[in-house]
Amino acid sequence: MSAENLNETAETPNTKAILQYDGSGVDAEFIKNRKGLWGVTGSPDTTGFSGQQETVTISAPTPRPYGGWFDEVVDVLIELLTKAGYDIKDVIEKVVVDRGQLVIFIKAEHLLTVARYLRDDQDLRFEMCLGVSAVHYPQDTDRELHAYFPFLSFTHNRMLALEVAIPEANPHMPSLTSIYPGDDWPEREAFDLMGIIFDGHPGLSRSVMPEDWVGHPQRKDYPLGGIPVEYKGAVIPPPDTRREYN
Repeated sequence: MSAENLNETAETPNTKAILQYDGSGVDAEFIKNRKGLWGVTGSPDTTGFSGQQETVTISAPTPRPYGGWFDEVVDVLIELLTKAGYDIKDVIEKVVVDRGQLVIFIKAEHLLTVARYLRDDQDLRFEMCLGVSAVHYPQDTDRELHAYFPFLSFTHNRMLALEVAIPEANPHMPSLTSIYPGDDWPEREAFDLMGIIFDGHPGLSRSVMPEDWVGHPQRKDYPLGGIPVEYKGAVIPPPDTRREYN
């Protein structure tokens, strides 16, 4: 349905309020409080900025209007979900516009429903999913693992992304391979290196590390390891024994 027709359906039960939903009740996600210029711990801060304090957050929700075609796409998606009987706040966590990009945070259990709407609805038509990127935020309690899915519409020449956050303790989300078969290998890589388990994947196995490898090397709490390296008479210690700046 086009944006022009949204006002005509706004008076149906619950729809008027829902069409105004922008995730504004959801806060930005807290990562950490950083002190000093580089967050140095365990040794004196020699930067001269030891009194500086900063709260690090990610993904602050964006209030409406989002700008450009972003409002139209979000409104169409909300209308489709409402007609199907979903409570929008149970599906969409928040909408973020950052650096000119539209990112819609979706709860994991509804990822397939939203992805199918993106692909099939005539006013959306995001025919391609460009894989998945995984990010690990150890301080984002109960949302440590984020999966980022970019989508491309050839029909409308648009790009947006869905993002799903899940806990390390239960790192499951649906696989998109039944809707976007090209996500097969990207999901395998995200499983291998970050430990996200994509339920319904036709052959979820490691793609980089050996099958008997323990752990997921791109998580931020994974040991760096390494060996001392001699260089022109000096010895460079392994990465995980050097001074910590994180």
